[in-house]
Amino acid sequence: MILYRTKNGLVVEEDSKSYHVAEASLDTLLAHDDLHGFLATIVAHGEPAEESLSSLEAPIEHQEVWASGVTYYRSRSARIEESKDAGGGDFYDRVYSAERPELFFKAVAHKVAGPNSQVKIRSDAKWSVPEPELTLVVNPRGEIVGYTIGNDMSSRDIEGANPLYLPQAKVYDRSCALGPGILIRKEPMPATTEIAMDILRAASTQFSATIRLSEMKRDPRTLVEYLYRDQSFPHGCFLLTGTGIVPPDTFTLQSGDEIRISIGGIGTLVNHVA
Repeated sequence: MILYRTKNGLVVEEDSKSYHVAEASLDTLLAHDDLHGFLATIVAHGEPAEESLSSLEAPIEHQEVWASGVTYYRSRSARIEESKDAGGGDFYDRVYSAERPELFFKAVAHKVAGPNSQVKIRSDAKWSVPEPELTLVVNPRGEIVGYTIGNDMSSRDIEGANPLYLPQAKVYDRSCALGPGILIRKEPMPATTEIAMDILRAASTQFSATIRLSEMKRDPRTLVEYLYRDQSFPHGCFLLTGTGIVPPDTFTLQSGDEIRISIGGIGTLVNHVA
């Protein structure tokens, strides 16, 4: 089942049929004791709705968005290369091998772009890239209840100048996109699940790559366990799990570029650069 947030409310879809989730908010659903069972009941007993999924919004209400770093070897290599002149390359090698993961705050709801909307690049950045990531949807009790697609927009030249600039490189208006919906499932995503990203400029593909979840070094449940240490999330949270897809150093995003991120079982998140 996939849960969508639309301008007309929440909709759950299964087998190409849509059902309204009446009088419910995403905040309420993520706090539910059995979200999967609750939505399954709506699908089993509800009347299919003629709901258009063209009016999708970011599937977030009052949740925080956090992110994980250096969870793939390719990300480790890219971070080391971009920060070597600043003397910070060793930090990324050490965090890749450490027991404690890198976790950082990414966004609140009003900074998040939804499907088919615009993401932004910083006006003071010269080297910007999208980072496609499997995103965990976690309830207030620290249980993974679903998955969505995340785009962790990053200013690589700012982060590379000094690792302490990471918040500026990562956290700004529309530096994060989520969607198109939340895949509700009890089981972990299969390791064979593929993440794909295509970047188009004037309808021409500038970059294309894929990676499988099997190449992620960190266990998603461990990432959540560290995030929830000494922290509370009364409405749940979203946790981006890092990227293994990094465009070449010669590439930077431009206004008008189209970013397409697909994850098997979830769908495709499409955004344009403002």
